[in-house]
Amino acid sequence: MILGLTIAQFTALHVAISLIGIVAGLIALLAFARGRLLRRTTDIFLWATLLTSLTGFLFPIVAFTPALGVGILSTLILVASFAAYYGRKLVGRAAAVYAISATAALYLNLFVLVVQSFLKVPALNALAPNGTEPPFVAAQAALLLAAIAFGFIALRSSRRPAI
Repeated sequence: MILGLTIAQFTALHVAISLIGIVAGLIALLAFARGRLLRRTTDIFLWATLLTSLTGFLFPIVAFTPALGVGILSTLILVASFAAYYGRKLVGRAAAVYAISATAALYLNLFVLVVQSFLKVPALNALAPNGTEPPFVAAQAALLLAAIAFGFIALRSSRRPAI
C-alpha cells in the first residue's frame, strides 16, 4: 500500500498524473515556442510533472535504478523551471532558463513514456524486448532530436516577450 492505495491503484494514479503533465507540457511549450504564455496550462504542466517525479519516489525502492536516476534528474531540472517561472517570472534570462529546463523536463517524461510503452505494449515489446534493439533506439533518438529542435525554437522564442 502506498498512500492508502494498492500498488496497482497508485501506479494508475502516477501514470495519469504523468500523462496530464505530458499533454499540458506539449500544449504549454508549443505555445511558449510561438511567443505565447498559457499560464494555467503551464501551471498544470509544471505541477503535474513535479508530482510525477515525487510520486515516483514513493514506489518501493530496493536499489538505485535508471528510473530513480531519471526522477532525481527531473526533479533537479524542475527546480530551475519553477525558479524561472514562479520566482523570476520569466524576466530576462529566466525565460531562457525556463525554455531549456521545461523542455528537458518534458523530454524526460516523454523518454519514460517511450520506455514504458516498449515494456508494456505487446506489439512494441515484440520489436524490442530488451530495450536495446534498433526500433527502441530509433524511437529514443527521434525523440531526443525532436526535443533538441523544439528546445532550440523555445530558447530562441524566449528572447521575445511572451504575450
